[in-house]
Amino acid sequence: MTLQEYINSLRGKTVAVAGVGVSNLPLLRLLAAAGIDVTACDQHEKEHFGADYAALSAQGVKWSLGSGYLDDLHYDVVFRTPGLHPNKLKAGLGVHTVVTSEMEAFFQVCPCDIVAVTGSDGKTTTTTVISEILKAAGRRVWVGGNIGTPLLDKAPGMDSGDICVLELSSFQLMTMSQAPRIAVVTNLAPNHLDIHTDMGEYVAAKRNIFACSPPPEAVVLNADNAITRSFLPDIAAGARLFSRREAVENGAYLKDGSLVLAKDGAITPVLPAPEILIPGDHNVENYLAAFAALRDLASPKTMAQVARSFPGVEHRIQLVRTLRGVRYYNDSIASSPSRTTAGLRSFKEKVILIAGGHDKRIPFDGLAAEILEHVKALYLVGETAEKLRDAVLSCPGYDPDALPVTVCEDFRETVLAASKAAREGDVVILSPACSSFDRFRNFAERGDTFREIVEELE
Repeated sequence: MTLQEYINSLRGKTVAVAGVGVSNLPLLRLLAAAGIDVTACDQHEKEHFGADYAALSAQGVKWSLGSGYLDDLHYDVVFRTPGLHPNKLKAGLGVHTVVTSEMEAFFQVCPCDIVAVTGSDGKTTTTTVISEILKAAGRRVWVGGNIGTPLLDKAPGMDSGDICVLELSSFQLMTMSQAPRIAVVTNLAPNHLDIHTDMGEYVAAKRNIFACSPPPEAVVLNADNAITRSFLPDIAAGARLFSRREAVENGAYLKDGSLVLAKDGAITPVLPAPEILIPGDHNVENYLAAFAALRDLASPKTMAQVARSFPGVEHRIQLVRTLRGVRYYNDSIASSPSRTTAGLRSFKEKVILIAGGHDKRIPFDGLAAEILEHVKALYLVGETAEKLRDAVLSCPGYDPDALPVTVCEDFRETVLAASKAAREGDVVILSPACSSFDRFRNFAERGDTFREIVEELE
């Protein structure tokens, strides 16, 4: 189905877009330009949308705004924004209302192969690495999904020989009914439990990346993660594993300190792990996942070339500045304990850690033990500051003289306090272990704010 055919299928129907966010603004423009009867539904009032409100209204978009925006969704089709749990829609839906999303529509109209990546950690880096390898291999690549670029309106510009590389969140996958050509699950750990009803629902959403029919041609799973490895019996064909800890028959693994490809037991070396430009064992895993996914689409030489030159993705253990011998790293993307743990393990020395943020109801006990091992001074801010502090202070082996813990009220104050405590040779890293929504619109704004404060230091 082409995009035009999909839009034609909406003609004569009433359509609502529930949640006007980054992915749905282009969708609203697209539907309005096609003359579709579309209503934008959102909890914010019109002032929140600024110039977009006037521009979309001029295109014919209707509005249903305010706290009751989900009360009456008696439309033929409702497009759900990714972060809106389907259960929140149920009460307001009509009997015959079809619920979909921008991403689900894109899967229907995309004219080329899709490589899709999900997981609790490493999604964006793995997605970006896959796209960089494919570009280096001479393919025209489109990157989008949860990584921030809606692609539905760009489908007409795609050719059958192109490749789309998508990062997919659990929220996008909850109601997905089509599978990509290649599916990658980087790892799974408790996350987003403030929105998902429980861990079971979260895992079920992630499984949906390969559980659709027809299934993917290849499914790449982390052999070192108990949850993702448990998916293996459900993969009828095309399963590939990646591992830092053991050899695998099909996929990629770490062998004597080097990343190698495996196909039916045959081994092909790619490069030694120390030659990967971005630091950390978790990035070794990200590259192994990417190599396993692209085993038949790119040469080992191309894979190695990208690994040696790719500087990493913004907000992911990104070196912001070195000042008076102190290195400042922005790891704002680390919105879960497991992600922060990976960041801490990337450094040989103990670091000065800035953490805290919105409470996603994830326990910090495991992270507390990692902090005792890898952190020399801890600075906490945000909703979870006290919760994190209590987890660290109650952790067996905690020594207040070896690990001072400071709770601050203000984000800028926190960064400045950490900077003041730093000495030549130290590492100061923002790696919050929590989402940003208590004080920032998203992790990028949080990371940008950190960078600005650090760049202002004298």
